[in-house]
Amino acid sequence: MKIYDDKHIKNVVFVGAHNSGKTTLAETMLFEAGLINRRGTVENKNTVSDYHEVEHDREASVFATPLHTEWRNYKINIIDTPGLDDFIGEIISSIRVADSVVMVLNNQHGGVEVGTEIVWNYIDKYRKPTLFVINQIDHPAGNFEQSLASIKELVGNSAVQIQYPLIIDGAQCILDVLKMKVYKFGPEGGKPEKLEIPEDQKDMADMLHNELVEKAAENDEELMELYFDKGTLNEDEMRQGIKAGMLNHELFPVFCLSALNDMGSGRLMGFIDNVAPSAADLKPEQTVDGQNLERIPGAPTALFVFKTVYEPNVGQITFFKVKSGEVNANDKLENSRTGKMETLNQLFIMDGKNRTPVNKLTVGDIGATIKLKFTETNDTLHIPHKPIVIKPIQYPAPRIMKAVFAENKNDEEKLSDALKKIHSQDPTVVVKYSSELKQMLVGCQGELHLATINWALKNIYGVEARFERPKIAYRETIQRSSSSSYRHKKQSGGAGQFGEVHLKIEPWYEGMPEPEGFNVRGKEEVELSWGGKLIFYNCIVGGVIDQRYLPSIMKGILEVMEDGPLTHSYVRDVRVMVYDGKMHSVDSNDISFKIAGAHAFKEAFMNARPKLLEPVQELVVRVPEEMVGNVMTDLQGRRSIIQGIESNKHFQILKCTTPLAELYGYSTQLRSLTQGRATFSSEFNSFELVPDSVQEKLIKDHATTN
Repeated sequence: MKIYDDKHIKNVVFVGAHNSGKTTLAETMLFEAGLINRRGTVENKNTVSDYHEVEHDREASVFATPLHTEWRNYKINIIDTPGLDDFIGEIISSIRVADSVVMVLNNQHGGVEVGTEIVWNYIDKYRKPTLFVINQIDHPAGNFEQSLASIKELVGNSAVQIQYPLIIDGAQCILDVLKMKVYKFGPEGGKPEKLEIPEDQKDMADMLHNELVEKAAENDEELMELYFDKGTLNEDEMRQGIKAGMLNHELFPVFCLSALNDMGSGRLMGFIDNVAPSAADLKPEQTVDGQNLERIPGAPTALFVFKTVYEPNVGQITFFKVKSGEVNANDKLENSRTGKMETLNQLFIMDGKNRTPVNKLTVGDIGATIKLKFTETNDTLHIPHKPIVIKPIQYPAPRIMKAVFAENKNDEEKLSDALKKIHSQDPTVVVKYSSELKQMLVGCQGELHLATINWALKNIYGVEARFERPKIAYRETIQRSSSSSYRHKKQSGGAGQFGEVHLKIEPWYEGMPEPEGFNVRGKEEVELSWGGKLIFYNCIVGGVIDQRYLPSIMKGILEVMEDGPLTHSYVRDVRVMVYDGKMHSVDSNDISFKIAGAHAFKEAFMNARPKLLEPVQELVVRVPEEMVGNVMTDLQGRRSIIQGIESNKHFQILKCTTPLAELYGYSTQLRSLTQGRATFSSEFNSFELVPDSVQEKLIKDHATTN
């Protein structure tokens, strides 16, 4: 295979809503370039892109799939992505390594849809050069004007028409205002006939051509001067200005085509070749320490891993983009995260499940290797002893969390291993074991995402799993002071056990004054691993308890705090004054005072108005302004406290605090309330007192199940 330099490599990612036609467009482009002899279809489950069994089952893309084609001395790497935001991790990682984004819209559905809005936020964040493609222009139910209007509503006047569809003598045509030509297609599509612009379209074509000239000139000072001098720009000058505008994220060309019937895909490929930014045009990649990676011959090799896949008969496939230098088969590179050496025994260009071996890949190119031992998604591989760490992809936090169990307890370890592999393949799947809750927790982006995880567990890893509502990590504390004493005495022949402890407990808060009425002889602050503190005071006078037993008393108290008296939740923010007690010259020992301290603390705790604390999340909801009312009503029903509302274009940003217990099922409910147009994020804010009615129910439920 020919080796291309970064000026002749175009990395594009296809994004868009479900059923917009991304996979069909990718298939058509591969066919147009002669990479495949016949076009597959999603319905027949024989496309190059959607080749996984789960994708065949669902008849929709689940994974981002790298492909490639060669067109007029350029190599175009295409990444076909899923259209559902449950698989947003696949989309984000693909956008991260792309040079340009092709946003595919379904003309039949009126253009910009729910998934498009959500993905656009990430494109806008990365400021990636983007062009829009209105697909299915030949569909009887299509509405090109509506689709175009939806793009302009999304990006404003920065959207610039390159093409629009029309019918001439009953044939589907596309008028191109950059080329100022009409492309007329036969019933089977393919190579079009080039026509002059009809008289009845000249005014429209001239107007759009002039708009395109003006927009192209705006993005380059030299072009602006030329435009003022000549009053127009030639085609090459326009291409230069369009590219500059795309790189500035201030110009978004709009194309139209029919991917299914192969109308206009060749022109789109020509534009990607001639105009869309190449790998060499983008800003240099930055390392985590702010250094730029130079794109010069002989630069140190650096690869960024953006995707990992496990294939049953192959093992781990690692996808990477060459960010600096070049990589050769059998190169040995160091992983910046693990410090381990990896040997890239084989290099491949991937087209779905098909692997084409290559000997070398240069900067800007995308490739794959297999059977790496220590490398995961987001890792950097670099030449030994020249450490480079490329900025990692930031993935969104989970929107739903479930407890997961193996139906067969003997499969628990198998389940854990399988979930680790799924996380490696998709970092938006968060897997963790909570020792506090004694549950394996799985976080993901939605119910469909969860169903896909379950499918993989069952069909790929052979594990039957059960998903349940996870427990909530409550905390226990007190609201007033209380005193207690406990004598532990045990005699069973020989040396016995004896220890008596008198103590007082109080709620603790930062900055509170030292306790009054006690002769404080020592103080210890314990930062609790679960949050909060225990403040332990030694107030013993006259040696009634030997100093050596105080650590045992505190140990007994901490054991109770790890297994709270109300619901076995962790206890936090308490201070304890041990002020009296008794000991025996023979029978007293560490275990005696540990037991006495634990019992005295537990009794005092239950008399100090014990209270449960619940985790409260800081919730941010982005909702279309016309849907705010229903979302606000739902939030109030979830015991939310609205902190503020901000406007962002046609959206309202609601900021509130909401108990974690009330967020179970929120992702599904929000999607239902807003037809999937709203998004949200949440992160831990604080622990707050639960209402009395909620506490009573929790204690009752705990007593029933224990």
